[in-house]
Amino acid sequence: MEQIEKLKEIVNGSSNIVFFGGAGVSTESGIPDFRSVDGLYHQTYDYPPETILSHTFYRQKSEEFFRFYRNKMLCLDAKPNAAHLKLAQWEKEGKLKAVITQNIDGLHQAAGSKVVLELHGSVLRNYCEECGKFFDAEYMLHSEGVPKCGDCGGPIKPDVVLYEEGLDDKTLRDAIGYIRNADVLIIGGTSLVVYPAAGLIDYYRGNKLVLVNKTPTGRDNEADLVVQGSIGEIFAAL
Repeated sequence: MEQIEKLKEIVNGSSNIVFFGGAGVSTESGIPDFRSVDGLYHQTYDYPPETILSHTFYRQKSEEFFRFYRNKMLCLDAKPNAAHLKLAQWEKEGKLKAVITQNIDGLHQAAGSKVVLELHGSVLRNYCEECGKFFDAEYMLHSEGVPKCGDCGGPIKPDVVLYEEGLDDKTLRDAIGYIRNADVLIIGGTSLVVYPAAGLIDYYRGNKLVLVNKTPTGRDNEADLVVQGSIGEIFAAL
């Protein structure tokens, strides 16, 4: 495929690549996507996911929030796919400077990536809201009702950015810095509709913007190369 060959050339010619990824990177590892046809919007809950995963809902209907969270957000058996593994390989080879992700599953780190900026946090980190004690995802999965701290009894909150909550300032600043200084920016598995994350593309100053996605995005006309298809298959071919 001509596009894959072009992408291979771009990657081979750079030692300053930044990858910016969305849900499509994880769906191939079996993690559900909110917006796809088989995504969470097509499951049966009393409220849409965007309502359940909001700060207001978390506060007002905590039990229902955690019922959904355990069922749909904690996919702890998922394994990294070819895209995660290729990115980790590029980092090891000194080609890739950072992975910036909207995903909260920790699969980039599981694949071996070290510089991972998690814009929306991670389900693998959970903290007591009273004393700050850390709890892992297994603890959350096997808890009942609203998870409580074993030490002080306070409620435990996942370290994920809910709707109505702001992104972490430092993570955002670091992401902007990496994107602004990148030679190559590869955007994969995202429809670029979730803001403020999608707006990060505007900080890129280079002329090697690559979009890899199964379906067209609203920014395809700005890209120097568009590769359509499964990101796992495309990256496996690189």
